[in-house]
Amino acid sequence: MNALYPVIAVVAAYLIGSLSFAVIVSRVMGLHDPRTYGSGNPGATNVLRSGSKPAAVMTLLLDALKGFVPVLLVKVFGEQFGLGDNTLALVGLAAFLGHLYPVFFGFKGGKGVATALGVLLGISGWLGLATALTWVIVAVFFRYSSLAALIASIFAPVYYVLCSGIVWDAEPPITTAIVVMAILLVWRHRENIQRLIAGKESRLGKKKAEESKPAETAGKKAGKGKRR
Repeated sequence: MNALYPVIAVVAAYLIGSLSFAVIVSRVMGLHDPRTYGSGNPGATNVLRSGSKPAAVMTLLLDALKGFVPVLLVKVFGEQFGLGDNTLALVGLAAFLGHLYPVFFGFKGGKGVATALGVLLGISGWLGLATALTWVIVAVFFRYSSLAALIASIFAPVYYVLCSGIVWDAEPPITTAIVVMAILLVWRHRENIQRLIAGKESRLGKKKAEESKPAETAGKKAGKGKRR
């Protein structure tokens, strides 16, 4: 039976990760399915485009929790059930993969930023906070959510390795899991990377202003047409 515990933990983590809270929260709050508008990504950023900040915040928190809780449970009860660092790494990765490829939603999930952050917070609160702070700094200075996510995801394994022996002791299985998550996050943002290079990526806080300009321009042209 002890040999089954790691398998049960990993499968449970994947199933928890497969709960697409962007879709669930939107349904509960009577909003449109986030997969049908904006970027089509079932994540907090796209839910924000619905105009409901509470729904976006709720999605963000729940997506982070589904990465945090499975990892925390293994850390707290792992020794009791014979679960070591290998299982901890696989559980974190499974929850993250569940978000990316959810079995309950046709294996079409989000990009995994919030869930990855939850996993990192579960591994170490300091690691999660350092990664989140990196996201905030990049987002504030450059106003690109995708760029902030990319840089934060790349720095996460760097922080974990460089701070080993100071704040925590880096374990090879966990290091591997964090690196794999970083690679997958970059891969899931490949379209954003193309838009960033082309200068077409939307900035934080600018979407509404950019959308209003065409409407204003159209209104002015219509007015001129009437005068003629």
